[in-house]
Amino acid sequence: MCAVLYVFSTLTGYVLTSALLLKYPSLLHRKKQAAFRSKHISHRGGAGENLENTMAAFKHAVGLGTEMLELDCHLTKDGHVVVSHDASLTRSTGISSYISDVAYAELPPYLCKLGVTFQRECYCEGGEDKHMPLLSDVFEAFPNTPVNIDIKVNNDTLVKKVSDLVTQYNREHLTVWGNVSNQVVKKCYKENPRIPLLFSFTRVLQLLGLFYTGLLPFVPLKEQCLEIPMPSIYTKLKDPEAMPKSQRIIVWLADRLLMRKALFNHLTARGIQVYIWVLNDEEDFQRAFDLGATGVMTDFPTKLKDFLEKNPISKPQ
Repeated sequence: MCAVLYVFSTLTGYVLTSALLLKYPSLLHRKKQAAFRSKHISHRGGAGENLENTMAAFKHAVGLGTEMLELDCHLTKDGHVVVSHDASLTRSTGISSYISDVAYAELPPYLCKLGVTFQRECYCEGGEDKHMPLLSDVFEAFPNTPVNIDIKVNNDTLVKKVSDLVTQYNREHLTVWGNVSNQVVKKCYKENPRIPLLFSFTRVLQLLGLFYTGLLPFVPLKEQCLEIPMPSIYTKLKDPEAMPKSQRIIVWLADRLLMRKALFNHLTARGIQVYIWVLNDEEDFQRAFDLGATGVMTDFPTKLKDFLEKNPISKPQ
């Protein structure tokens, strides 16, 4: 009987302490400070309004007032850090080759029309700018705009060169970087721990495990930005009639596990920003902010701008 009471009292104390610290994490953790808080994030510069990852897209998004540019980086054959999503040139240029096998001066231009990855049956037709820019071009053009960098390949040289450029342009306080790969994120942190870090896929799974076991409030976190998809959007990208029931169940379960207001509020209270991607409909914008996301990543920066003007979202303190 005494053992049962001891276990019960211990579990009760653990649950109550965890619940208290989940709501008031400042009792245990110092809140992370950031130089930027970004509600409006332009995915690949706004891939639904201009050709993705081009200077035209970035200029358009910044002109609209976007608070962060999201982009992707690769390394060319001659060692230049280029802004592009795919390692292969096939989808974007029609050339069957890889960026890593081509010198920067020889990179082909983008095709006139590219599919928008996160919008069903949608294509973006570009203007005159079909050029793949250097990361340094972006830094020079937008010295005060936060940039979210996805290091697309596990390459030590790429990680070091991106870090060097961030340092050279004095942007350590205006940059966040990482990748879904835990190996890449570890290399980023080792190379330059002063640049704010994204959670990798492995770390997101660990985060969820800590959250659902009640351990999260007790564990320190080195990352400063959680960047996750809203699983429910995947039902919009395919024909609902063609989606197997098992796939719909998986999407529903993932959405229930990931989209948790209590989790987002806890992270925000610890100074960790929560970005949800890639949302292109007003109902998804609204849901993300209702759940406590600090930022939304979109292919349509004009649409998100209009939504925020009609539905002001206060920034967390």
